Amino acid sequence: MNAEKLNREGIMSEEKILKSMYERLESEGGKGKIVSINHVEDLKKELEKAYQSDLFDDEFYQKELTGFNFRTPEHNPDAKSLIVVAVPQPLIRVIFNLDGKPFPCLIPPNYNHKTDGRAKKILESRLKQGGYHLKRARLPLKPLAVHSGLAQYGRNNISYVQGMGSFHRLVAFYSDFPCLEDNWGDLRIMERCDACRACQKICPTDAIPSDRFLLRAERCISFFSETQGEFPLWLEPSWHNCLVGCFLCQKVCPADKDFLEIIEEGPIFSPLETKFILQAKAKDEMSELTIEKLESLDIVEYIDVLGRNLRALLDHSKKL
Repeated sequence: MNAEKLNREGIMSEEKILKSMYERLESEGGKGKIVSINHVEDLKKELEKAYQSDLFDDEFYQKELTGFNFRTPEHNPDAKSLIVVAVPQPLIRVIFNLDGKPFPCLIPPNYNHKTDGRAKKILESRLKQGGYHLKRARLPLKPLAVHSGLAQYGRNNISYVQGMGSFHRLVAFYSDFPCLEDNWGDLRIMERCDACRACQKICPTDAIPSDRFLLRAERCISFFSETQGEFPLWLEPSWHNCLVGCFLCQKVCPADKDFLEIIEEGPIFSPLETKFILQAKAKDEMSELTIEKLESLDIVEYIDVLGRNLRALLDHSKKL
């Protein structure tokens, strides 16, 4: 059933569907923007140009930036738009137990994939009123969000959304819903970054350069914390600050000051569970309860590096 027929039967107009979609997202704390499907090619060319200009370390590029899919999904060949959504995410604190003492660790925003499904349900609840469909898009989300006007870049290359700061997770969808308002614009950095160097000063690895805008992602602590293998010798143990990822530049950013105290309490790992994680036990060697805890945090994919990361945090704490 097409939109014209639906509208003749009194179903919501496209304009009302779009308004209702935005309002429902905001009622759940989220925000969204829509752009034309034609900009998928713009995202592809932008990424290729940066790579050809040697702005990406090859190892980082191959690991992090080759999994995008710039083709319109086969089962949705009539896709007309991209809808990008930001959903709030707080810091999460988990507790490990070692030698009879609790050891708290933080997980930064953006790791919990469950908000992706929540965003999809919100959009579908409105789009289905016009017979429209959604399909998850695997695209460069930060530039998409900034081009759409949903977000702005910080000097640290993290995306910032009004009312959320950098405490959010982005997700995007293809849709056959028409692009009634193409919000595409130039990439923008927050004005407050012009006179601020807080993130640059606190970054111990010099990943935030002063001679270019793009982050030196291959020097970012997050990259190493998510990658298997030994940490490079130059990466000081004292620089580690999260169970996975890094929170240093967000912690000092003035745009994030209102969100720093919003911390969600995560699971508590028993002494035995802590021991197994520290020993880097394989997934099939851990109890179902331990796996359930890791799955609730959406960090099962990092199970091979959690022990190493936790050891680094423990080693640093012993030296304080």
